[in-house]
Amino acid sequence: MTLIVSRAGAVSHVGRVRSNNQDSGFIGEHLYLVADGMGGHAGGDVASAIAAKHFAEHDAPFDTVEDAEQRLKEIIVEANTALVETVAEHSELRGMGTTASLITLVGGEKLVIGHIGDSRIYRLHNGEMTQETKDHTFVQKLVDAGRITPAEAEVHPRRSVLMKVLGDVETKPDADTYVYDAVEGDRWLLCSDGLSSYVNEDDILTALAHGGESSREICDDLVQLALDNGAPDNVTVVVLEIGTAPLEPLTTKLVGSAANEVHFERRRPSRRRGRSMSSMLDPLRKVVPTRPENEEYVPPSDAFLEQLIREEKRRKKIRILSWFAAILMICIAVFGAGALAYSWTQQQYFVGESNGHVAIYQGVQQSVGPVELHHLVEETDIVVEDLSVYQQQQVEQTINTGTLEDAHQLVNRLREAH
Repeated sequence: MTLIVSRAGAVSHVGRVRSNNQDSGFIGEHLYLVADGMGGHAGGDVASAIAAKHFAEHDAPFDTVEDAEQRLKEIIVEANTALVETVAEHSELRGMGTTASLITLVGGEKLVIGHIGDSRIYRLHNGEMTQETKDHTFVQKLVDAGRITPAEAEVHPRRSVLMKVLGDVETKPDADTYVYDAVEGDRWLLCSDGLSSYVNEDDILTALAHGGESSREICDDLVQLALDNGAPDNVTVVVLEIGTAPLEPLTTKLVGSAANEVHFERRRPSRRRGRSMSSMLDPLRKVVPTRPENEEYVPPSDAFLEQLIREEKRRKKIRILSWFAAILMICIAVFGAGALAYSWTQQQYFVGESNGHVAIYQGVQQSVGPVELHHLVEETDIVVEDLSVYQQQQVEQTINTGTLEDAHQLVNRLREAH
């Protein structure tokens, strides 16, 4: 059975904080993509637009899966070359870069993905959603190595360090490719980290699984989720569905920065983020170009990776020491509270029975595990059986007296009564 993309939609939003949109998205006849620019005012919008428009120019069918994998890698390298050449002509754009996540349907049977960076592609299949691309980030490397958990990666201070990206650093970036079976009814989501970093996957799944909505409406729902969470970054989503027949009109469309004409007027470098990509050739530089939310690219050199690993080890030691200190403080607090409670119990007295005689005890009648919170102070000569039935029952059940003097007074009354 030959399958097609039965419907597709794309939406890009600047978000609630940023002044310009550095994301780009595209839906074509055969190619679908998201690109998330980096470099702040140094040209993240230009980078994603150049890459997206280059990919759009190659919106054509591929004959085989092998051909698709090879060509996706090639056009990603070609887009990188276009960025390098643009920076060579416009030095004010140094530091710009972009992620790229592309998907195409081959022969109505297979879906082929090309991917570099930390934009993501998710698949909704039989009600379950899975992330089908791997983030090219430092924390993902730590997760893969078993050094941290995925939950720890979400809050790691280095979670925005990118290890792969298109830009004027590498001449031939190494993109990942993936191949999947095309399945009728599957929905695929391509998104920038403006969605995946600020909306949890359960909420993304709920929006993506809406059955009666068009792809554009699903895109709007996803963007709205990001906006509801503050949307500090640009957010771009592309949604497509696999089927046997068209479910809605398909229109080729560029969104985000790529929807506008690319301008190369000279820009004033950002004082906060205005560093050139060339400054990153020294892998131990502390300050590197960033995109919104402090996302940064670092060349995957051994020296820099070793530095980050050392940093992670220091963080782990500090975390262990912090946990130990917290546990110690809790133990001290519990011990202190226990000591105060025990001290209070030893200020209490009660009258009870010991060896058949009326006796005075210090403490309270309770015990904690094997530890009794009372001890015998005095065993009197009063025989319990000589007391009235009512007094016997009271003594056997114990009588709280408060102080030692009160206990002696009670014993004297019992002696006088019998």
